[in-house]
Amino acid sequence: MDSLLSIVTFIPLLAAIILALFLRGDDAASQRNAKWLALIATGASFVLSLIVLAQYDPEVAGFQMVERHDWLLGLNYKVGVDGISVLFVLLTTFLMPLVILSCWDVTFRVKEYMIAFLVLETLMLGVFVALDLVLFYLFFEAGLIPMFLIIGIWGGKERIYASFKFFLYTFLGSVLMLVAMIAMYIDAGTTDIPALLGHSFSAAPVGIGAITLPGGLQTLLWLAFFASFAVKMPMWPVHTWLPDAHVQAPTAGSVVLAAILLKLGGYGFIRFSLPMFPVASDLLAPFVLWLSAIAIVYTSLVALAQTDMKKLIAYSSVAHMGYVTAGIFVANQQGLDGAIFQMISHGFVSGALFLCVGVIYDRMHTRDIDAYGGLANRMPAYAAVFLLFTMANVGLPGTSGFVGEFLTLMGMFQANTWVALVATSGVILSAGYALWLYRRVVLGDLIKESLRSITDLTGREKAIFAPLAVMTILLGVYPALVTDIIGPSVARLLAGYDVALLNAAAQSALALN
Repeated sequence: MDSLLSIVTFIPLLAAIILALFLRGDDAASQRNAKWLALIATGASFVLSLIVLAQYDPEVAGFQMVERHDWLLGLNYKVGVDGISVLFVLLTTFLMPLVILSCWDVTFRVKEYMIAFLVLETLMLGVFVALDLVLFYLFFEAGLIPMFLIIGIWGGKERIYASFKFFLYTFLGSVLMLVAMIAMYIDAGTTDIPALLGHSFSAAPVGIGAITLPGGLQTLLWLAFFASFAVKMPMWPVHTWLPDAHVQAPTAGSVVLAAILLKLGGYGFIRFSLPMFPVASDLLAPFVLWLSAIAIVYTSLVALAQTDMKKLIAYSSVAHMGYVTAGIFVANQQGLDGAIFQMISHGFVSGALFLCVGVIYDRMHTRDIDAYGGLANRMPAYAAVFLLFTMANVGLPGTSGFVGEFLTLMGMFQANTWVALVATSGVILSAGYALWLYRRVVLGDLIKESLRSITDLTGREKAIFAPLAVMTILLGVYPALVTDIIGPSVARLLAGYDVALLNAAAQSALALN
């Protein structure tokens, strides 16, 4: 099917349009219909994405299933997937039906709530399949709008503050990326991403006033893209919007934010920064590695001091994204494989942890850690599920969390042993805050009277956690499901990166002679 990728991408948007145009009223029947249509649309997108994976040839490193259509004013609609992006498409379509199921009890403006998530899914998928700069930017930026509304309308008491902080941080970071994209078009004469991957941007040093800038145009472009992707990840010290957004977002919004939206920054580094600006990436790699190491340690320590469960898990996400950025910029096979694996694994694990918080918040309406204790006595199924994902978050061998962290640390050790040493301490700290949270919430005696009537997981909640648990364990014991798919594409990226560095070194040597 020639348009399969487009169908996968736009099915949720089509369902959102149907909801907006044809569903009237806010009675119980209308709310139920809105939820079912959203579930069917996201489910259909997932099923079709499995067909995409089945048709994808992992032995071919380039882009596959490419679709191209010329639009007005010279704009191009071009989409396709390689071994890296196809897995992020699968992650998105896999999680979205579970997200819809998780908000089945929502009763406030249900139609609009479903529309926001459906539009958001299309925009996130568009980022991963876009093969044109303009198209990528449109999807990348438009995704801010539905998440802004989800936090601002359905969030907590401080939702307006959190939604504007989220929007302003991420939007302002992307303004520089837009300027860089214009400069890339002027230099290369095209917005086609595969063509840009083969274009060599100037790395000759340039003078800016009295300062000589190493890496020249590449460094300027790299910094502009870094401003956007670092905020989106988010990296320390531009991470402060994330805890506020997570705490105020509804449970489903937190799941999407942690499991998918944070990955857009990492994907951007892999798709643009490393292959298009290799000299600048090599030049600034130590800067990113140390920022990542600081992020891992600092945000882990901050997590230890939290009293709100959501904030603790949010800071944990920042720490885990530190492994991702470090793994990307060590620019070796283990590091890059580990970074991608960590993003996929984090999608399942962090999404499940925020769902775990949502389960008890729905029952007790508080996220305060001190309000709980001894839940294993009343909620044995919940205790088992929470334990599994806590162990995966720690990086216990046999879970997906271990594979990603181990590979990134291997890659870091090859590049910089001191960075690897600092980053490894994050493994110990993550065990500290994760087990401390579990101990305070789940173990011990049930002494609080308010908890004596709390109920265990419902059938719907078990159905949501089951596929997440399966994927967490499956990828932990059989990581080749991911590494076999991403391997050729990563190898091709790194081969091009190494050749570009050798060519730049040769040109510098000729210039000196």
